Amino acid sequence: MASTTASSPRPAQTASAATTVAEDLGARIVQGLRPGAQLPSEARMATDFGVSRITIREALKILSGRGLVSLARGRRAVVTQPDGAMFAAFLSALIKSDPKSLFDLLQVRRALEVQSVILAIRHASRAGLAAVEAALTAMQAAAAEMDSGLSLDAERAFHLADVRFHEALALSGGNRVLTYLFEAMEAALYEAFSTSHRGQLLAGQTMENLCQAHSLVFQHVSAREEKAAVEAMSTILENAEMNLRAALANV
Repeated sequence: MASTTASSPRPAQTASAATTVAEDLGARIVQGLRPGAQLPSEARMATDFGVSRITIREALKILSGRGLVSLARGRRAVVTQPDGAMFAAFLSALIKSDPKSLFDLLQVRRALEVQSVILAIRHASRAGLAAVEAALTAMQAAAAEMDSGLSLDAERAFHLADVRFHEALALSGGNRVLTYLFEAMEAALYEAFSTSHRGQLLAGQTMENLCQAHSLVFQHVSAREEKAAVEAMSTILENAEMNLRAALANV
């Protein structure tokens, strides 16, 4: 029994080896494997890395937690399509633990939103602009419902449409990294817009004011007016900061 125990890898050793294998294997996946590709068998990878199959299993669990592979009993691990789930979870946890981190998000948005506008002006197709306009139309419809008091879900619909507006603007620019970031920020953006809305009410602003501000961005992007579009988006972000401060003043 003593001999068997001595020859078996200790949990700490296995964990350390699994982390090392996960880092190496993760780099290989990112650099050379497409989503949907199958990884080699556990036995083959154990031989390649010079570790036990237990270590390979632990490494795959680590990569699964990072969203790089999907695991199914009796099947080889498969490379997954990145979806920003880990980043989204991080943002949600950060905002939940400290709502004032919404200001950190806003600082990041200043750079991303401006770049999004510039790329949209330079590269957006008719279909891309149509998607932005559709989100704007949805915002306006939800705003009208909020004013009439006809729908209890109108506020949620408005913020969702607002998120779609910014996502569509990023997507229309054709930059895959920027699109990925906006998709990953979706839940965080919704929380930011919802919180900012409380500040809007305190400041006596209406949802129509916000619709007009977004409409101005769309008009300048459609007309390929870069400077004016950037200024219009910057105004939205400045108002967002003011409204966030008002909403979180007593938090």
